Amino acid sequence: MKAVVFDRSGPAPEVLSVRDDVPKPVPRWGQVLVRMRASPINPSDLMYTEGKYGLRPEFPATPGFEGVGVVEASGGGPLGWLRKGKRVAVVSSGRGNWAEYTITTARQVIPVPHELPDDQAATFFVNPASAIAMTRDVLRIPPGEWLLQSAAGSSLGKMVIRLGKKYGFRTMNVVRRREQIEELKQLGADAVFVQSDGPVDEQVRHLTGGTGVRYAIDPVGGRIGTEVVASLAGGGRCLLYGLLSGNPVQVDPRLLITGSKWVGGFWLADWAKGQRILRLLRLFKQVRRLIADGTLHSDIVATYPLNDVIAAVRHAAADAKGGKVLLQISS
Repeated sequence: MKAVVFDRSGPAPEVLSVRDDVPKPVPRWGQVLVRMRASPINPSDLMYTEGKYGLRPEFPATPGFEGVGVVEASGGGPLGWLRKGKRVAVVSSGRGNWAEYTITTARQVIPVPHELPDDQAATFFVNPASAIAMTRDVLRIPPGEWLLQSAAGSSLGKMVIRLGKKYGFRTMNVVRRREQIEELKQLGADAVFVQSDGPVDEQVRHLTGGTGVRYAIDPVGGRIGTEVVASLAGGGRCLLYGLLSGNPVQVDPRLLITGSKWVGGFWLADWAKGQRILRLLRLFKQVRRLIADGTLHSDIVATYPLNDVIAAVRHAAADAKGGKVLLQISS
């Protein structure tokens, strides 16, 4: 089969190649074989290729943590048999999705309704489920409260803004470019800060009368993540869910001790492992409903065939791209 492969860690355009001699995988008991149709290029995919993600590749490796495809075979088990022939959102369990075929556990394929197009089904899990889990399950932000988020112009950031409008919490959003302000306000952002206008924590305290915020999320790390944490009010909670800057958050313990503030990490895969199956089923139904009503819609800016993966990853890594880049694998 054809697949995107890399044999060493490094920048994606330098280490990825497309091979057509990769052995087609064979599912074991509890697994399914999926013919892939499309897969997005997420920041986690690029970090994985560079060897900077929480999961380390075993070479030769294939990227792609999510996507959409059709279950063609089961390795055995009742759930795999039920999924056979279904179009499904696919969550990788170690073998990447940027290939004509992949295998994963039957629990990690989610049937998607006919009316959901491939581009939305391909982006079904990582951003939508993370946005819901962080805001509704982990932080449980009450109506009327402020949520501060950095990288607010990202696909996930925009989803959080729309979730705020739907569930009644207010969003305070940090962006890099001034031209993003109006776009986010039209989505429903209650406040938008530009990084270059001064430290985030100072801008937050100016807006809140010096108190800070009780809830925050940050995928950037480095200086911005540090300033997001410094924006917490007494009893405040912050989730760190990425490291886009490549630099660590630096926090003086006295900042957390005073006011009993809390900073924790969020990784969707780990969070999902700790949930009961009924909660995950409710989550999947919630994602389907919120994609359908536009709350968790993913903007797709470009689609590339698998053979053009180098151009695709360059596009995905570019600034101000405006949405997701998708790999079209089959029809």
